[in-house]
Amino acid sequence: MNGASQSRIGLSSYAFFWQLSDQVSQPLSIHDALRKASDMGVDLFQICDYAPLEDMNDAGLAAVRSTADELGITLEVGTKGIRPEHLAKFLHIAQMLGSDLLRTMFNVPGHTPDTEETVRIFTGILPEFQAAGVRIAVETYEQVPTERILDVVRHVNSPYLGICSDPANTVAALEMPRQVIDAVAPYVLNMHIKDFAFSRKQGWVGFTYSGAPLGEGLLDYDYMVEKIQPKERNINQIVEHWLPWKDSEAETIRLENQWTQQSLDFLRSK
Repeated sequence: MNGASQSRIGLSSYAFFWQLSDQVSQPLSIHDALRKASDMGVDLFQICDYAPLEDMNDAGLAAVRSTADELGITLEVGTKGIRPEHLAKFLHIAQMLGSDLLRTMFNVPGHTPDTEETVRIFTGILPEFQAAGVRIAVETYEQVPTERILDVVRHVNSPYLGICSDPANTVAALEMPRQVIDAVAPYVLNMHIKDFAFSRKQGWVGFTYSGAPLGEGLLDYDYMVEKIQPKERNINQIVEHWLPWKDSEAETIRLENQWTQQSLDFLRSK
């Protein structure tokens, strides 16, 4: 399993969120994003919640894998939802791309499974994932209490089902990052690294909860690493951003690239 052989620092497609979107005049293709990652010295890239991936045929997926292979980049895959047919589709995508990990979330519009259904789904499909050597990492986020995600993971009790840790998401559900980190640490298979901060709105009317350059916000990175121990446990750290759109396309792209490089520099210095 390529990506699990050692702890690595990687980029998510969320690190180029705006540049991959239709908000910019010349969006990057996923091939372009892989080349940018390679230029930054990155050899791990998580294609996460990237809609075009789901519509690619096998030839398109093979072309993405070929670009990654040429650049020496290992791929990981991320999606949302746990309907069995959806997970089966993404298992195929993961295999086509050589990914040993699929990150997902429980809820999508039209399907918000309870704990019992979620356990049943994972129990039914995990043998296929295990046979393929692909692990599922469920991300911590505000729509589902962290304790409920952990209940499912404990019930299923498989090394092929664990947690994608992202304490920034859980703040919106009034779950404190340190408490979430403490709770999920034994079950973490993948880490999303993004910083976050509150700022006063204009006129001091309320707050905005948004992204911050890594190392400048409220993410207690050192505490998180001490608890989860990614290097000792061969857990990959994937850089993401919550960069708000700026006054212009050029400024947004400039900052997105700057935040990405700053995040990589920060992680590499640790």
